[in-house]
Amino acid sequence: MLFLTAFLTGLFGSFHCAGMCGPIAFALPGKNTEGASYYLGRLLYNFGRLSSYGLLGSILGTFGLGLQLAGLQQGISIGVGILIILMVLYQQYFNKGISLNPFSFFSSGLIQKLFTSKSKFSLYFIGVINGFLPCGFVYIALLGASATQGIWEGALFMVLFGLGTLPMMYGVSILGQFLSSSVRSKLNKLSPYFAVFIACLFILRGLNLGIPYVSPKIADDKQDIENCH
Repeated sequence: MLFLTAFLTGLFGSFHCAGMCGPIAFALPGKNTEGASYYLGRLLYNFGRLSSYGLLGSILGTFGLGLQLAGLQQGISIGVGILIILMVLYQQYFNKGISLNPFSFFSSGLIQKLFTSKSKFSLYFIGVINGFLPCGFVYIALLGASATQGIWEGALFMVLFGLGTLPMMYGVSILGQFLSSSVRSKLNKLSPYFAVFIACLFILRGLNLGIPYVSPKIADDKQDIENCH
Protein backbone atom coordinates (compact mmCIF):
# COMPACT_ATOMS: atom_id res chain seq x y z
CA MET A 1 0.00 0.00 0.00
CA LEU A 2 2.85 2.38 0.88
CA PHE A 3 4.55 1.92 -2.50
CA LEU A 4 1.23 2.23 -4.36
CA THR A 5 0.80 5.53 -2.52
CA ALA A 6 4.18 6.63 -3.89
CA PHE A 7 3.13 5.98 -7.48
CA LEU A 8 -0.28 7.64 -7.04
CA THR A 9 1.34 10.68 -5.43
CA GLY A 10 3.50 11.07 -8.51
CA LEU A 11 0.63 10.40 -10.90
CA PHE A 12 -1.74 12.97 -9.41
CA GLY A 13 1.05 15.39 -8.55
CA SER A 14 2.34 15.31 -12.13
CA PHE A 15 -0.17 17.98 -13.15
CA HIS A 16 1.53 20.28 -10.67
CA CYS A 17 4.94 19.13 -11.98
CA ALA A 18 3.90 20.00 -15.53
CA GLY A 19 3.25 23.56 -14.45
CA MET A 20 6.56 23.92 -12.61
CA CYS A 21 8.93 21.87 -14.75
CA GLY A 22 7.06 22.09 -18.04
CA PRO A 23 9.09 25.08 -19.31
CA ILE A 24 12.32 23.14 -18.69
CA ALA A 25 11.02 20.03 -20.41
CA PHE A 26 9.80 22.07 -23.37
CA ALA A 27 13.17 23.86 -23.67
CA LEU A 28 15.17 20.63 -23.90
CA PRO A 29 17.72 20.51 -26.73
CA GLY A 30 17.39 18.21 -29.73
CA LYS A 31 14.09 19.53 -31.12
CA ASN A 32 15.37 18.92 -34.66
CA THR A 33 16.36 15.33 -33.91
CA GLU A 34 14.40 12.79 -35.90
CA GLY A 35 13.16 9.29 -35.19
CA ALA A 36 13.80 7.15 -32.14
CA SER A 37 16.76 9.28 -31.06
CA TYR A 38 14.41 12.16 -30.21
CA TYR A 39 12.16 10.03 -28.01
CA LEU A 40 15.15 8.32 -26.38
CA GLY A 41 16.60 11.70 -25.47
CA ARG A 42 13.37 12.72 -23.74
CA LEU A 43 13.36 9.45 -21.83
CA LEU A 44 16.95 10.07 -20.71
CA TYR A 45 15.88 13.46 -19.36
CA ASN A 46 13.17 11.79 -17.30
CA PHE A 47 15.51 9.01 -16.16
CA GLY A 48 17.80 11.77 -14.91
CA ARG A 49 14.96 13.07 -12.73
CA LEU A 50 14.30 9.56 -11.42
CA SER A 51 18.00 9.12 -10.57
CA SER A 52 17.92 12.21 -8.37
CA TYR A 53 14.67 11.09 -6.75
CA GLY A 54 16.18 7.68 -5.99
CA LEU A 55 19.27 9.25 -4.40
CA LEU A 56 17.17 11.57 -2.24
CA GLY A 57 14.91 8.67 -1.29
CA SER A 58 17.84 6.55 -0.12
CA ILE A 59 19.01 9.41 2.10
CA LEU A 60 15.57 9.91 3.67
CA GLY A 61 15.11 6.15 3.96
CA THR A 62 18.39 5.93 5.89
CA PHE A 63 17.15 8.66 8.22
CA GLY A 64 13.92 6.73 8.74
CA LEU A 65 15.88 3.54 9.42
CA GLY A 66 17.72 5.28 12.24
CA LEU A 67 14.43 6.33 13.78
CA GLN A 68 13.08 2.79 13.39
CA LEU A 69 16.04 1.36 15.28
CA ALA A 70 15.24 3.85 18.03
CA GLY A 71 11.75 2.29 18.28
CA LEU A 72 9.85 5.17 16.70
CA GLN A 73 8.04 3.29 13.92
CA GLN A 74 4.54 4.57 14.71
CA GLY A 75 5.71 8.08 15.49
CA ILE A 76 7.46 8.34 12.11
CA SER A 77 4.33 7.58 10.13
CA ILE A 78 2.09 9.85 12.21
CA GLY A 79 4.72 12.60 12.15
CA VAL A 80 5.01 12.36 8.37
CA GLY A 81 1.24 12.75 8.01
CA ILE A 82 1.18 15.81 10.26
CA LEU A 83 4.14 17.38 8.43
CA ILE A 84 2.41 16.89 5.06
CA ILE A 85 -0.70 18.68 6.34
CA LEU A 86 1.44 21.52 7.74
CA MET A 87 3.25 21.74 4.42
CA VAL A 88 -0.02 22.01 2.52
CA LEU A 89 -1.16 24.81 4.84
CA TYR A 90 2.16 26.60 4.41
CA GLN A 91 2.02 26.40 0.63
CA GLN A 92 -1.58 27.55 0.56
CA TYR A 93 -1.18 30.57 2.82
CA PHE A 94 2.49 31.54 3.09
CA ASN A 95 4.57 30.24 0.21
CA LYS A 96 5.38 32.90 -2.39
CA GLY A 97 7.30 30.72 -4.81
CA ILE A 98 10.46 28.68 -5.30
CA SER A 99 13.24 29.85 -3.01
CA LEU A 100 15.99 27.68 -4.48
CA ASN A 101 16.92 26.94 -8.07
CA PRO A 102 19.51 24.13 -8.45
CA PHE A 103 20.43 25.43 -11.92
CA SER A 104 21.86 28.54 -10.22
CA PHE A 105 24.69 26.44 -8.75
CA PHE A 106 26.16 26.05 -12.23
CA SER A 107 27.65 28.72 -14.46
CA SER A 108 25.40 30.28 -17.07
CA GLY A 109 27.86 29.12 -19.72
CA LEU A 110 27.51 25.48 -18.67
CA ILE A 111 23.72 25.70 -18.56
CA GLN A 112 23.70 27.25 -22.03
CA LYS A 113 25.89 24.44 -23.34
CA LEU A 114 23.60 21.83 -21.79
CA PHE A 115 20.52 23.29 -23.47
CA THR A 116 22.22 23.63 -26.87
CA SER A 117 24.21 20.39 -26.88
CA LYS A 118 23.27 17.44 -29.07
CA SER A 119 24.70 14.98 -26.55
CA LYS A 120 22.31 12.54 -24.89
CA PHE A 121 24.31 12.94 -21.69
CA SER A 122 23.28 16.61 -21.60
CA LEU A 123 19.62 15.59 -21.57
CA TYR A 124 20.24 13.13 -18.75
CA PHE A 125 22.21 15.70 -16.73
CA ILE A 126 19.48 18.33 -17.17
CA GLY A 127 17.07 15.76 -15.74
CA VAL A 128 19.39 15.10 -12.79
CA ILE A 129 19.52 18.81 -11.95
CA ASN A 130 15.77 19.13 -12.51
CA GLY A 131 15.23 16.35 -9.95
CA PHE A 132 16.53 18.65 -7.20
CA LEU A 133 14.15 21.48 -8.11
CA PRO A 134 12.07 22.39 -5.03
CA CYS A 135 8.52 21.10 -5.40
CA GLY A 136 5.78 20.58 -2.86
CA PHE A 137 4.91 17.10 -4.12
CA VAL A 138 8.57 16.05 -4.12
CA TYR A 139 8.76 17.15 -0.48
CA ILE A 140 5.65 15.09 0.29
CA ALA A 141 7.18 12.07 -1.43
CA LEU A 142 10.44 12.51 0.50
CA LEU A 143 8.54 12.52 3.77
CA GLY A 144 6.91 9.30 2.62
CA ALA A 145 10.35 7.85 1.79
CA SER A 146 11.46 8.48 5.37
CA ALA A 147 8.49 6.41 6.56
CA THR A 148 9.79 3.38 4.62
CA GLN A 149 12.62 3.16 7.16
CA GLY A 150 15.16 1.61 4.78
CA ILE A 151 17.82 2.73 2.29
CA TRP A 152 16.60 0.68 -0.67
CA GLU A 153 12.96 1.04 0.31
CA GLY A 154 13.32 4.82 0.40
CA ALA A 155 14.99 4.83 -3.01
CA LEU A 156 12.25 2.57 -4.42
CA PHE A 157 9.55 4.82 -2.98
CA MET A 158 10.98 7.85 -4.75
CA VAL A 159 11.58 6.02 -8.03
CA LEU A 160 7.94 4.89 -8.01
CA PHE A 161 6.93 8.48 -7.32
CA GLY A 162 9.01 9.51 -10.34
CA LEU A 163 7.41 6.82 -12.49
CA GLY A 164 4.03 8.25 -11.55
CA THR A 165 5.10 11.62 -12.97
CA LEU A 166 6.59 10.02 -16.10
CA PRO A 167 3.51 9.93 -18.39
CA MET A 168 2.78 13.63 -17.91
CA MET A 169 6.39 14.85 -17.96
CA TYR A 170 7.31 12.69 -20.95
CA GLY A 171 4.28 14.02 -22.78
CA VAL A 172 5.26 17.61 -21.92
CA SER A 173 8.83 17.05 -23.13
CA ILE A 174 7.52 15.81 -26.49
CA LEU A 175 4.41 17.89 -27.10
CA GLY A 176 5.04 20.95 -25.00
CA GLN A 177 2.53 22.25 -22.46
CA PHE A 178 -0.43 20.63 -24.18
CA LEU A 179 -2.80 21.35 -21.29
CA SER A 180 -4.35 24.79 -21.33
CA SER A 181 -3.58 27.10 -18.42
CA SER A 182 -7.19 26.94 -17.24
CA VAL A 183 -7.15 23.12 -17.11
CA ARG A 184 -3.81 23.10 -15.25
CA SER A 185 -5.17 25.66 -12.81
CA LYS A 186 -8.23 23.54 -12.04
CA LEU A 187 -6.12 20.41 -11.56
CA ASN A 188 -3.66 22.26 -9.30
CA LYS A 189 -6.55 23.30 -7.06
CA LEU A 190 -7.22 19.60 -6.40
CA SER A 191 -3.59 18.91 -5.42
CA PRO A 192 -3.88 20.06 -1.77
CA TYR A 193 -6.88 17.78 -1.19
CA PHE A 194 -5.00 14.80 -2.56
CA ALA A 195 -1.97 15.68 -0.41
CA VAL A 196 -4.16 15.74 2.72
CA PHE A 197 -5.59 12.36 1.70
CA ILE A 198 -2.03 10.97 1.52
CA ALA A 199 -1.31 12.51 4.93
CA CYS A 200 -4.33 10.76 6.42
CA LEU A 201 -3.08 7.41 5.05
CA PHE A 202 0.25 7.91 6.81
CA ILE A 203 -1.46 8.86 10.07
CA LEU A 204 -3.75 5.81 9.89
CA ARG A 205 -0.72 3.62 9.18
CA GLY A 206 0.98 4.90 12.31
CA LEU A 207 -2.07 4.40 14.53
CA ASN A 208 -1.50 0.63 14.37
CA LEU A 209 -5.23 -0.19 14.07
CA GLY A 210 -4.76 -3.62 12.56
CA ILE A 211 -6.59 -2.72 9.31
CA PRO A 212 -5.03 -4.71 6.44
CA TYR A 213 -3.07 -2.57 3.96
CA VAL A 214 -4.35 0.70 5.47
CA SER A 215 -3.20 0.42 9.10
CA PRO A 216 -1.46 -2.95 9.59
CA LYS A 217 -0.11 -3.98 12.98
CA ILE A 218 3.48 -2.86 13.43
CA ALA A 219 5.58 -5.62 14.93
CA ASP A 220 7.03 -4.91 18.34
CA ASP A 221 10.73 -5.71 17.97
CA LYS A 222 11.35 -5.69 21.72
CA GLN A 223 8.57 -8.20 22.31
CA ASP A 224 9.95 -10.42 19.55
CA ILE A 225 13.35 -10.41 21.24
CA GLU A 226 11.82 -11.33 24.58
CA ASN A 227 9.92 -14.20 22.97
CA CYS A 228 13.17 -15.55 21.56
CA HIS A 229 14.45 -15.93 25.12
